[in-house]
Amino acid sequence: MAFHEPDYAPDAFEVRVSELLVATPEGSDQLIDKAVPEVLRMIREHLKMDVVFVSEFVDGQRVFRRVDTAPTARVIEAGQSSPLEQSFCQRVIDGRLPRLVRDLAQEPSLPELPPTDFPIGAHLSTPIVLSDGRVYGTLCCFSFAPNPELTERDLKKLELSAQLTARKINEGLARAADKAMANWSLEPQAPPAPRR
Repeated sequence: MAFHEPDYAPDAFEVRVSELLVATPEGSDQLIDKAVPEVLRMIREHLKMDVVFVSEFVDGQRVFRRVDTAPTARVIEAGQSSPLEQSFCQRVIDGRLPRLVRDLAQEPSLPELPPTDFPIGAHLSTPIVLSDGRVYGTLCCFSFAPNPELTERDLKKLELSAQLTARKINEGLARAADKAMANWSLEPQAPPAPRR
């Protein structure tokens, strides 16, 4: 995945993420296979964040599908959900909140943001867009304290990871569809009704 910048060259982090997420699936039926948790940990550590997660948008809810946190930052868990409209994720998707926020306290839209049960200082978020154009959810990370060192390059790393995660989800959806089709074709079919 190239970003089409003349001087852009992937660093070791981006190469490792690509290796993990482009690897051939090992027969897993999960939409987000076992490589994704390792990628999330790498993102969190590399960007010096407290929490990173993959969310899915389901029936007006944001559902946390995968979560990686620093040991002292367990503020959300996989499987939890909350109203999508009351999330930073929705605001990033519709452009009300930038994808890269170094210091949330300085963000002009702060008064309109939904309250959280924990402090958010820095925040990065990007959509996970599937091959059919549908937004699956987001790949987000945040720290409790502001982080003035975050760069556009850091956001590009998150975007690359989201693109590769979307690829894994697409592969999982395709496997699930193939399996469903195979099961359907194996079911006994009723004989056609006799003609009168």
